[in-house]
Amino acid sequence: MKYRPLGRTGLNVSEVSLGTWAFGSPSIYGTVDSDAAHRAIRGALDAGINFFDTAPLYGTSEADGTAEEVLGKALGTDREKVCIATKFGRYHSRGHTNELFDAETLTWSVEQSLRRLGTDHIDVLFFHSPTHPDNIKDDVWTAFDALKSSGKVRFTGLSCGFMQDTAEMTRAWADTGKIAVAQVAYSLTYREWEPNLQHLGEKGVGIVARESLANGFLAGVFRKDIVFPEGSLNSRYPREEIIERVELADRYKDVLVRDDVKSLAAAAMRWVIDNPNISTVLSGSRKLEEILDCATATDAASYSAEELAAARQLHTKDFTPA
Repeated sequence: MKYRPLGRTGLNVSEVSLGTWAFGSPSIYGTVDSDAAHRAIRGALDAGINFFDTAPLYGTSEADGTAEEVLGKALGTDREKVCIATKFGRYHSRGHTNELFDAETLTWSVEQSLRRLGTDHIDVLFFHSPTHPDNIKDDVWTAFDALKSSGKVRFTGLSCGFMQDTAEMTRAWADTGKIAVAQVAYSLTYREWEPNLQHLGEKGVGIVARESLANGFLAGVFRKDIVFPEGSLNSRYPREEIIERVELADRYKDVLVRDDVKSLAAAAMRWVIDNPNISTVLSGSRKLEEILDCATATDAASYSAEELAAARQLHTKDFTPA
């Protein structure tokens, strides 16, 4: 595993990291039993992955933060070897689609996350995908300062929502030093944020890429006739779009899979980390074998200018991320 600076935080993070949404939301991703989740997280740690992303929303209608609890238990005494990022502002217990970016919610949320994670500090705390700057209350910054002074939160991050609504806010927060880390959806099939990545990088903001397997379509395992379970993220797509996504994935496979990049999933991850502004790319895989496959991207050679140009020619539109 290779490592990169997380912007100017002073933290060095693995080029490939692990997102834990799938370990806490069975209605979306299907059930993952506790032993399999434990094995996946421990195996990721053994493979050199040292950045783990989670959130209170990664839970169920009965309980927030299931994934936080799973992660905390799996890391155990190895917690100090890794960086943990979690979020605030969205909760099943408070309506799921709410955006509660205020001081009271922030302080409450951090205490709940610390308890579930079994730790005394959070390395990066992200605003969880605000859809508009008007949803951010002014008092939240004073609360962040207090949490940092107490040592409970080390760095402030923004998990970016819709680009058309939040790009200007994201750039402004980067310019003024309000955030140290940004998390953006970025993949071969979704590049909307790409024009902003260099600006964030120049401002010293660490960038975490998410949804880089395009909800599994860039894992290279879906067939055009696949039927997704009702309620899952991919069940919303019409058949025509499923076919289009699968066909595009096959074309990317022809261009980017090679001797040292043996799967489309690894190719999708390698393509993301070839962007020098990216600090780490999240694998959201549920199974250890899938995580380890993604992790092989860090040891592969960067794509050549010719390979990147061929991949860019295939990109004619952005497919909506989760």
